Formats: sequence, structure tokens, C-alpha cells
Amino acid sequence: MTASTLDKQPVEESDGGRSGGRRAGLGRWAGRPLPLLSVLIGTVAIGWHATVYGYWIVDDAGITFAYARSVAEGLGPVVQRGADPVEGFSNPTWMLLLALGRLLGLFDNGTLFGVPDYVLFPKALALLCCAGILTLCYRAAAKVTSRPWLATGAIGLVLAAIPSFVIWSFSGLANSLFALAITALAVLLFRAVLDGRLLSSRVALLAGGLAAFAALTRPEGLIYAGSYPLVALAVVRRHAVGGGIRRAALSLAAFAVPVGGYFCWRYLEFGRLVSNPSVAKKQGLPGLDDLTRPGELVDYAGALTVLLLAVLLGMVLARRVWWRPGLLALLVPLGLALLAFAVLRDDWMAQHRFATPVWVLGALVGTLTAIEALRQLGRRARALGVVGLVTVLASSAASFEAAASEFRATPNISMCFVADRMGRGFNTYADMLGLEQGSLLLPDLGGSALTSRLRLHDMAGLVSARFADYIAADDKEGQRDYVFEEIKPTFIHSHAPWSELNGIPSDPRLARDYYEIYRYDYGEDRPPNGDWVRKEVVPDQATLAELRAYAGTAMAEIDRKAGGREWPRRKCGPALHRGQTTTGLT
Repeated sequence: MTASTLDKQPVEESDGGRSGGRRAGLGRWAGRPLPLLSVLIGTVAIGWHATVYGYWIVDDAGITFAYARSVAEGLGPVVQRGADPVEGFSNPTWMLLLALGRLLGLFDNGTLFGVPDYVLFPKALALLCCAGILTLCYRAAAKVTSRPWLATGAIGLVLAAIPSFVIWSFSGLANSLFALAITALAVLLFRAVLDGRLLSSRVALLAGGLAAFAALTRPEGLIYAGSYPLVALAVVRRHAVGGGIRRAALSLAAFAVPVGGYFCWRYLEFGRLVSNPSVAKKQGLPGLDDLTRPGELVDYAGALTVLLLAVLLGMVLARRVWWRPGLLALLVPLGLALLAFAVLRDDWMAQHRFATPVWVLGALVGTLTAIEALRQLGRRARALGVVGLVTVLASSAASFEAAASEFRATPNISMCFVADRMGRGFNTYADMLGLEQGSLLLPDLGGSALTSRLRLHDMAGLVSARFADYIAADDKEGQRDYVFEEIKPTFIHSHAPWSELNGIPSDPRLARDYYEIYRYDYGEDRPPNGDWVRKEVVPDQATLAELRAYAGTAMAEIDRKAGGREWPRRKCGPALHRGQTTTGLT
């Protein structure tokens, strides 16, 4: 045995389906339509579920869209023309894919097949990523079962049933690409362990490279640098520990080179070691209470379903099936995914948007485990087991249907709403005042960055370094002084919870320097929420009355429709361009 190969018999072997797995691994289904069909069925099912949410794109995705536009136009990493360089995105690989799409004329240019490309292109990328995920799942299943197409189809249908997975994969954010990277890493380790190739240099380098890709797709991807070292520690025999340590170092080096290079560029370009959103969200070390957060996913998926799969997993591990080391290799990235979910600060968005890799790896591990556990039973017991499994999964399916219906009725803030209300709406204010230049302070930067001709200031801090620093320091007074004494925006928009968090609308300097244009009726006991304009740019009271009349009709109508069932899922025109107004909105 050399240090560059893994002992191919890490546990006592019994047939236990191993011969079937070998035949599958050799391509038993090569040349037949079943593998392709299983991937296709799962992908179509996932895509069909995504259509339930219509054209909805979450507004945070619009921030990345705006950066992609700027990069493609040669402006650099800025949220809009003329803005200061700030790393307001946390998904560099996804942003670059969108920028490439724009350069190719596939994104942020107009319509494709009658659908706005700002919707079609990111959702098409997500669908391709889902197809890639299922293809990788097939390759994993092909190592341990004689019917990998059946396992792949089951995984696809399970993922299609989980609203959290579908919603955030097709939200315009990088979730689908991130899940693809993590799945590729997990399947690489799984197959390498079963083939006795884990300690090869190629596998170590690929594992480090995939972990680096994940880290450049989502901030929590950094945790997956530990995947290869932990798997090597878990499955390598004692006499090969030296080789395992060397290959782990090689994998970490493959991870460190691209990630370290990006971090160096980040520091030189932005003066930070972490992205600006991480600062604004005050991401820090987790507490003990945070480590219980994966329990939220148990409630979401169904406690009975999770318990049953845990029992089946225990059965398989206790029986020490021949592919047990491979199963351990899958459990490592799954455990890291759960840890990442626990570490990240709780997110205001619904449906657990940070759990996407958990659903994929959980579906893969659960399906392979269930197949193995059922295979160990007699024919009659197997039939009863299948019935019991389907019954338990049906209870989760009912819960998922309710979650999907709830989100469809009230999705998180859409990019199109922000484009209409904050972008086009305030452009119209500026036109009514005859302003050639101006600025706008607001907390919603996605759709507004794509449509506004005003200089934007982000009170949420995602694309503003100064606001991010004030938020991280809990310096509310500093935020207010910055607004009223330094930037002095032409317009201010604020709504809950930001009005309470920073106190800007309650500051007496607001009444001193600004006219109220429009107010939300949240009750007298709540801070003011609405739109304001700086007094010095309003030529007379007649113009102010026109602004208020327009806001009381057009802006109020947008706000009213935003609470409806169809409006948040609509498209907002064939393209999103700087300077658009509310004229002609439907």
C-alpha cells in the first residue's frame, strides 16, 4: 500500500449490493434513456414548481444584477454609474456569470422569447444548475445501486417538493450555483472514497478547487475548505495518515490560492477583508443558542420524516455495508452545511434561504440510505417499509404545500416593486421638480439601482461602507448626523423596520430640512414612514402640492397593488433602464 492510494477495504466486506453497485458504476445503463430521463423528470418537476412563483425575483438579487451591469459596462465594482467602489455583493462567481450573460446579449438587454431577460436568464441558469445537481446525484447513486435512475428520480421529486429549495434556487440569487458546487464536492469525495482514489493529488486539488468556488459563491462557502481534510481523517486507515495529511495540505493550498487572491484584491480595492453586506449584517461568531438553529429545518421538513431517515441511517451505519466509508464522506459536507446554517445570522427572508445545500445533500443521503435499508429487508417487510416511508413523506408534502401557498401569496419584497416604487417613482418626483441631478436615501437597493437616475445612499448598509460601519457599531446618532449634516440627500424614503432602527424619520432635522410628500399610515405610535423631499429643491407650494397629489395616487396605487396576490409575481416591463418613470406602468 502506498501513501497515494486509499485502502480499498476499510471495513469488512459482504456482498450487500456491492456487485450491483459495481455493475452500475461500470455503466450498466450506458446507452439507455433511463439516466437522462431520470434527470429530465426531476429537472422538469423542479422547474414546474418554480413557475408557481411567476416572474418573482427578490430585490436583493437586483443588487447583484446592478453590479453585473456595471462590470459588463467597464465601470468596475460599483452599484451604479458614479458610485464609490463598495463590495455590495457577496456572490462574485454568480455576479460574473450575469455580467457574462450581459456581454453576450442574454441578460439585462430586453426580452428573450417574449420574457424579460432579467427574469429568464437567472432562472434558466438556476434550472441548468438543478440539472447539474441531479446529474451528480446520478453519478453518486450509480456507485451503490443497480437502479441509479430510480434514486435520481426520487431525489429530483423530493427537491421539487421542497419550497425552500425551489424558491431560493429561482430567486435570482446564487443559491442554485452554490448548491451545485457543494454537491459536486460531496459526490467527488463519495466516489473517490469508494474507488480508493481519495489520496490522489487530483482528487485533493479538485476538492480544494470546488471548495474555493463555493467560497466565492457564498460567504459561508469558506467552511467547506474542511471537507477533504475531515473526510480523509474519517476514512483513511492509520498506516496512511501521513499521506492523508500531505493531501489535506495540498487540498487546502488549492483552496487558499484563489480565495486568498480574491481576499487580497478585496482588501486593495475596498479596504475590507469581508464583504460589505457581512459588515452591515453584523455577522460574528455564533453563540450556543445559534447551534440549535438546525432544529428549524427539522420542523420545516417534518420531525417524523427526519426521525425516520435518522433511524434508517443508523440501521445502515450499524450494518457496516460495504459503501459505509462513502456514506461518511457524504455526511461530512452535510454536517458542514448544517453548521453553516447555524453560524449565519438569522435572516429576515422567509423559507430558510441559507439551507439550500442542506436540502440537496439531505435528499441524496436520505434516498441512498432508504434504498440500502429497504434492500436489507425481506420482500414483505420491504413492501411495508415502502408504504410506511411514503406515508411519512406525505405528511411532509402537505406541510410543504402549505408553505408554498403562503409564500406565493406573500413573497418577500420583489425587485419589480422596488423598481417601480423606489426607482421609477422617485425618478418621476425628480422630473416634476426639473432636477438634473439629485440623490435618494432608502433601504431597498435592488430594483432602484437598476432604474434610478438619482445617486443612491443605502441606509441598510449593503452598498454603503459608511452606513455599514455605523450599523456594525450600533451608532444610530452617527447615521443621523451622516444623513443630515454630510450627504443631505435630495429625497428620503423610509419604512418599517428601518425607521425604528435608525431613527432618521424621527430626527427633528427632518422637519427642519424636508417636506413630507407621502406617509404610510402605520399608526400614531409608530415613527413616520414615507417619502420626503429637501425643501431647497421645491420652487413653490404649488409644486409641492403636485408632488403630494401624484404620490397620493400613483405611489399609493403601487403600494396597494404590492399587497395583492398577483402584483408581486408580475414582470415589470421588457427591460430595466436608468431614468425610467412610472408613466405607462401596468
